[in-house]
Amino acid sequence: MLRETPQNAREAPDILREAPATVSGTIRAAPDPAPEPALLPIETRAAMLARNFAAASSRVTPRRATGTGYVIHLGLIGLWTGLLALGLVLDGPFAWSTGLVYLTYDTALLVITGMLTINLWKPRAAPAIAASATRDASARPGLAVIVAAHNEAGILAASLRALAGQSDPPECILLADDGSSDDTAAVLLREFGLRQPEPGAISGPAPGLPALRWLRLPHGGKARALNAALALMNEEVILTVDADTALAPNSLGEIRAAFTADPQLAAATGVLIPVCGKGVVSTLFQHLQTYEYIRNYVSRYAYMQIGSLLLVSGAFAAFRRAPLLAVGGFDPECLVEDYELIHRMHRYSVDHGQDWRIAAIGSAHAHTDVPDRPLKFLRQRRRWFAGFLETQYWHRDMIGNPRFGMLGRLILPIKAFDTMQPIFGLTAFLLLGYFLLVGQLKAVAFVLIAMLVKILIDLAFHAYSILLYRRWTGMRVAIAPALASSFIEPFTFQLLRHSGAAWGWLAFIRGRRNW
Repeated sequence: MLRETPQNAREAPDILREAPATVSGTIRAAPDPAPEPALLPIETRAAMLARNFAAASSRVTPRRATGTGYVIHLGLIGLWTGLLALGLVLDGPFAWSTGLVYLTYDTALLVITGMLTINLWKPRAAPAIAASATRDASARPGLAVIVAAHNEAGILAASLRALAGQSDPPECILLADDGSSDDTAAVLLREFGLRQPEPGAISGPAPGLPALRWLRLPHGGKARALNAALALMNEEVILTVDADTALAPNSLGEIRAAFTADPQLAAATGVLIPVCGKGVVSTLFQHLQTYEYIRNYVSRYAYMQIGSLLLVSGAFAAFRRAPLLAVGGFDPECLVEDYELIHRMHRYSVDHGQDWRIAAIGSAHAHTDVPDRPLKFLRQRRRWFAGFLETQYWHRDMIGNPRFGMLGRLILPIKAFDTMQPIFGLTAFLLLGYFLLVGQLKAVAFVLIAMLVKILIDLAFHAYSILLYRRWTGMRVAIAPALASSFIEPFTFQLLRHSGAAWGWLAFIRGRRNW
């Protein structure tokens, strides 16, 4: 439930400290046919949240990079420069050393993922987070959902109905409207009977759906909208859902069960299934992104096994309220606020001996809209990769740092290598074109053989990951189309991903913040 009185506001736990507030003054109840509660004071909570953020953020308080980080990043730049030079002066197999390094590294990642997911094949294997059978009614946490939206009138009603229709519905659904200027007001009035509040105000409960309210905010970005809504929440578990994401009917029950079963669970993500529009191009993009998401979620399961999961997708993410408030909520200056937040939670957990856990919950599913055209896809990946780079930079002191366990010793060094992986990949393809142009047929023949071997390795891993995904999530996924994508992805979708990442590098270097 939302905090509604000054008396209740004084009950806020001591863990609150402060974070970037987006709403000044008080949240006012908008006019409604039914009498509304008194003013909802948020100044104290917002101030506490901001102080917590300032203390926990390595952007606000920079940390020194580790020697390991310097060695990896400078070494990769030097290696790429040297191998590119070799490609331009040599003839034969070693001219394509850039590609060999790229293929070897990518294969090593597949091997690591395979080793960390082998436990799913054991007879009694189960997700690390227990399913609904482990519910303890006496410890059942309250759950609130924040739906951040900006000009999402076309899909907003369907997403809110999916939340209201859950088999285990939330106690509160708060629409954090980030300055929408489309037909959002008309949709909410027509579909839910919600009257538009004044800017900076919160509506009364929706007639027939008292859990639903509308917080109307000035446009300031998703992270600021989430922080403003967070300051009003009282439930133990806070779920963030994008307006273009529709949850499966049992998803909130599975999320609540996971937090009930594990008191140390600080953050979790459900499994997202990408959805595109109609048409040949959209269908192809949905197909390729579906199998990309499958591999990514299998990797998340793998990293979860060693306490090193770094990403809970903000489109469908759950947080225990106390840890989320302790680290100061979401960073409004970060391009990928969900990814950066988990780094901050890992850091805080180690610094304060909290033993927080981050998990992916295979039994909680949701469908989400994804780009269905090349330019939209490139823009998304530009933002994602630039945000990934800035997060790596802000948390550079964690790379190779043994204080952070396997996260510091293995996963963050891998992420440091990942900063240059797309550059190596694009360079390898450009060198192949160069060999064709100048007639270096021996080099071309070697490249094609190496790529065929890698395609066969990828084909085997695709089949393996789909079988794992089925076992973990319970969803049926066709194997044959995924295997077909192994042959076309390296020459199409993979190049688009790398191009978006290279664009993200340029945006990061230039410090571009507008998208």
